[in-house]
Amino acid sequence: MLVFGVDPGLTRCGVGIVEAKTSRQLSFVHVDVVRSDPGQSQDLRLLTIFEGLSRQMDEFSPDVVSIERVFAQENRNTVLGTAQAAGLAMLAAAQRGIPVALHTPTEAKLAVTGNGQAEKIQVERMVARILRLDRLPKPADAADALAQAICHALRPAGALQGGEREQHLTQAQRQWAQAQHANKHRSPVQRDM
Repeated sequence: MLVFGVDPGLTRCGVGIVEAKTSRQLSFVHVDVVRSDPGQSQDLRLLTIFEGLSRQMDEFSPDVVSIERVFAQENRNTVLGTAQAAGLAMLAAAQRGIPVALHTPTEAKLAVTGNGQAEKIQVERMVARILRLDRLPKPADAADALAQAICHALRPAGALQGGEREQHLTQAQRQWAQAQHANKHRSPVQRDM
């Protein structure tokens, strides 16, 4: 399964692609950052992001697109641009008939490091370790996109259906499944706080 991870952003939109084998082994395929010029008008910046994402989806033909779920931040302009970029990734995937999954930053950190509150450097180091990279993925948007792809690839299949969990899950995967299960039972206001 080829997982196309997206760390949405209007100036820098991270793209990370990993291949997940049936044994849950992951291998690095591609990483990139689609950039738009902050000096351009909003519509042209959105077009640049959409075209960049579309081009890479066409090139790699992923099985699923995993996008960071947008949540409220203090800076409204940042949230707006991030939400628009996430919507463009969903649109590009929908046009190609590719399923979309949304994972919060906490879920991605938990899946990659075993700690939902991990620092960026911890995420970068674990991404490099999981994918057996010689160096840390840079910039941070690229590492976050790879973390999104890893998060989706390692999600426990069926772990939350009827409380059944696969017996061979790692400790980090069990914690991730428990956090996701707990998040489902919180009110919408409590989620992603």
